[in-house]
Amino acid sequence: MTLTTASRPTRSASGAVVPVLAFAGIVVAVMQTLLVPVIKDLPQLLNTSPSNATWVLTSTLLSGAVATPIMGRLGDLYGKRRMLITSLAVMVVGALISAFTSALLPMIVGRTLQGFAMGAIPLGIGLMRDMLPREKLGSAMALMSSSIGVGGGLALPAAALVAQHTDWHALFYGAAGLGVLSIALTLLTVPESPMRAEGSFDLLGALGLSAGLVLFLLPITKGSDWGWSSATTLGLFAAAVVVLLLWGLLELRLAAPLVDLRTTARREVLLTNLASIMVGVAFYVVSLVLPQLLQLPTATGYGLGQSMVVAGLCVAPLGLTMMFTAPVYARLSARYGPKVTLILGLLIIAIGYGGGLGLMSAAWQTVVTSVMLGAGIGLAYSSLPALIVGAVPASETGAANGLNTLMRSIGTSVSSAVVGMVLANTADHVGGLAVPTMHGFRVSFLIATAAVALGLLLALCLPRPNRQAASQLRASSEEEANLGRAEEALRGFRGRVLDADGAPVARAKVTLIDRRGRQAGAALSAEDGSYALAVPAEGPYVLAARAAGHGPHASAATHAGDDRPVDLDLSLPGETVTA
Repeated sequence: MTLTTASRPTRSASGAVVPVLAFAGIVVAVMQTLLVPVIKDLPQLLNTSPSNATWVLTSTLLSGAVATPIMGRLGDLYGKRRMLITSLAVMVVGALISAFTSALLPMIVGRTLQGFAMGAIPLGIGLMRDMLPREKLGSAMALMSSSIGVGGGLALPAAALVAQHTDWHALFYGAAGLGVLSIALTLLTVPESPMRAEGSFDLLGALGLSAGLVLFLLPITKGSDWGWSSATTLGLFAAAVVVLLLWGLLELRLAAPLVDLRTTARREVLLTNLASIMVGVAFYVVSLVLPQLLQLPTATGYGLGQSMVVAGLCVAPLGLTMMFTAPVYARLSARYGPKVTLILGLLIIAIGYGGGLGLMSAAWQTVVTSVMLGAGIGLAYSSLPALIVGAVPASETGAANGLNTLMRSIGTSVSSAVVGMVLANTADHVGGLAVPTMHGFRVSFLIATAAVALGLLLALCLPRPNRQAASQLRASSEEEANLGRAEEALRGFRGRVLDADGAPVARAKVTLIDRRGRQAGAALSAEDGSYALAVPAEGPYVLAARAAGHGPHASAATHAGDDRPVDLDLSLPGETVTA
C-alpha cells in the first residue's frame, strides 16, 4: 500500500501533542469503567431486570470492539486527527444522551455511542508515529497505549466518589465535559498527519467484520446469562465462525482491504496480537476481583468492609503506576528493545498475581498488588504498539493498531465472562444473594496467571526486530538516534532530501519499497535533510519521499548486498496541491 500527499500542509507538532493525545486516550478509556461503581444498582436505576441492565455495559464493549479497527482504517485514509475528533464528538453525544435519560433503550444507545470512542487510542498512536521524531516516539506510544488502563483505573475512584455523593447522571455530564475539553485541546495543539493510504474505504469489509465481532463477543459477554451450552450461545458462536471466515476470504481478494490479513499473518504481528489478548485478560481480572473483595463486609470472614470510594482508591494505583511506567519503558526499550520489555512486563504481572494470592487480608495489601500489576501491565501495554509499528507499513499504522487494541478488548471480554462464571459458580448463597468467596477470587487470580504464562510463551517466540525497526523505535535521545543512523548507513541507502532549489528538507518521510511492492523500511530526514535506510537483502528497491509543502518523489535503486551504502539524494518538487 502506498502513500499520498495530504490535502494540505500540516503545522509542525508542538510539545503539547503527546500529553493531549494521551489525555484523549484516558478520556475514552474512562467509558469502560464509568458505571462499575453502580453496576449492582442499574436494574433499580433503569427500572428493568438484571439481565436487561447488563446491556448497558455490553453495548459499550461491542461498539468499542467494532470501532477500533474501522476508525483506524478511516484515519489512514482520510486523516487520523479528523477521525480522532469524530470519535470524541460521538462520545460526547452519547454521554449527553445517557445524562438525560433513566430509560433502558436510550441509555443503551448512549452507551453504544460512548464505546465508539475507543478508536481514539490507535488513532493517537498513529498520529505519534507520523509526527514525532524517533527519539521521542517510544515513550509517547507507551503512554498512549497505557492510557486504556490509566483511564480505566482512575475512573473507578472518581466515579465512585461522584456516584456516592451526587445523582448518578452526573457521571455522564462529567464524561461529556471531558470529551469537549479533549476536542478543544486536540483542535488547538494537534496538527493533522500528512500520511495517507491509497484506496477507498472497504464498506463491505467493515460490515462483515462488525457482524462477525458482534456474533463472537455477544455470546462471550452474555453466555453466563443464556447458558454456555444453550442453542443461542452455540448458534451465535457458529455464526461468528462462518461470517469471519467469509470476511477473511473477501479481504484477501481486495486490493485495499479494511485489514491487510497478509500483514496480520506475519509472525511478529500475529504473535503480538495473541499476546495482547493475554495481557487484556490479565488487566481485567484485577479490576473485577479487588473492588469486590474490598467492599464485601467483614462478616464474611474475608471481606475487607471498605466503602465504594475507598475501594476505588485502593485500586487507583493500578492506573497511576501504568502512567508512570511509560518513561521507564522508554529507557528499557531503548536499551533492550520492545520484545524484552514485553517479556519483563509479563513476568512482573505473573509475580503480582502469584503474590496477590497471599495478599488479600488487608486493604494495604491490595494496594501493593495494584502497584505491582500496574507496573507489569504498563510495561506490557507500552511494548505492544512499538512491536506493531515496527512490523507494518506506515500507511497501515492506524488499522494495525486498531486491530491490536481490538485484541486487548477481546481479552477483557473473555476475562469478564470467565471470571464472572467462576465467581458465580463458587459463590455462597445467603438470603437469596450470591456472595463471592475467597476461593473464587483465588481461582480468578490463577486464571490470570495462566493467561500471563501463555502470553509469556508467545512473547518468547517473537522474532528479533530488524535493524531498521530497532533504529526507529529504540532511540531515546538525539545521540542514540544519530548512532542509529550511522549504523544503518553501513548497509543500505543514504543521502539527503532536497527541495527544488537544492535546500535540505527536514522531517521528510522516506519509504523503502521492495520488488514486491511492500514497505521494507522507513525513516524521517534529519534537520540537514539526511536520511539512512538499511536493506534486508540485496536487489532492486524504490525510495519514495514526501514532505508537507512538497510533491512526492520516487527513485529506483539497486543494492548489491554488501556492506557499502548506496548514496542517493532525493529532490522533492514544489507544492502540488492547494491549501
